[in-house]
Amino acid sequence: MKLSRRNLIAAGIAAAASPAIAAAAGQGSSNAARFSLGYAPHEGSFASRGGLLEQIAYAADQGFRAWEDNEARKRPVEQQEAMAKALAQRGMTMGVFVASMPKWAEFRPLLGSNDDAEREAFLADIRTSVEVAKRLNAKHATVVTGFMDRKVPQDIQTGRIIDCMRRAGDIVAPHGLTLVMEPLNTRTNHPGVYMQSIAQGYAVARGANSPGVKILADLYHEQIQSGNLIPTLEACWAEVGYIQFGDNPGRKEPGTGEINYANIVRWLRARNYGGVIGMEHGNSLAGREGEDRLVAAYRAIDQI
Repeated sequence: MKLSRRNLIAAGIAAAASPAIAAAAGQGSSNAARFSLGYAPHEGSFASRGGLLEQIAYAADQGFRAWEDNEARKRPVEQQEAMAKALAQRGMTMGVFVASMPKWAEFRPLLGSNDDAEREAFLADIRTSVEVAKRLNAKHATVVTGFMDRKVPQDIQTGRIIDCMRRAGDIVAPHGLTLVMEPLNTRTNHPGVYMQSIAQGYAVARGANSPGVKILADLYHEQIQSGNLIPTLEACWAEVGYIQFGDNPGRKEPGTGEINYANIVRWLRARNYGGVIGMEHGNSLAGREGEDRLVAAYRAIDQI
């Protein structure tokens, strides 16, 4: 067999999976050593283990140090508080939640449009998200900077979005919360969005010039839209506030696609990155087999 990066990573996953599978068969959890970086699963990563709190407990037993929850803002206050308590008891860091959910089917909001109402509604969401962040002990919240308005020149939209994000930063920064703007790909998932690359996010973050406004570097989206991941991270690193993984094609765990996540991990370690890395992807296999493979995939890149 011809050796390739994918073959080598797959071999690493298989080796890492063996003890995890054996432990799961024998006792239901491995109580493994903690990962060296803050990889963060989400509800659904370990769906076979029970509800939200049971999945958090299982993730902690596998050595994960963080958790993220896009839907946390919509959850009842009691559930938000229970999640925060469970994470604190396990010594886990809360990652992002979505501070203002776009209306995907309507291609809204248009934050660069001529209508101030959409910007004001966005800022109202940001204000109410501050209390959510406090309950969750969250330091980062995701925002999407909306969709393109085809009636307004892009440069004018950019200026308006910079102003809007500066105002949003003024709201959250006094509370120790950072909004991380997520560039999204238009080729596979989100046609029509305004922010389509980490480089574009860098320009907006620089313009906003706020400690409360940074970039969410989702490497799945960036690989589809632009590629050149490590040089892009290098150039934009001063404005990157949060990282998310997901392989391409397929948006599954590392080792299932074309991205060399082992090299990304080496690069992050070299920069002493101590933040959360969201596992913003699905599992390539269903059920417990897929959950074991997920854990093993992260062991493989964490140990290389």
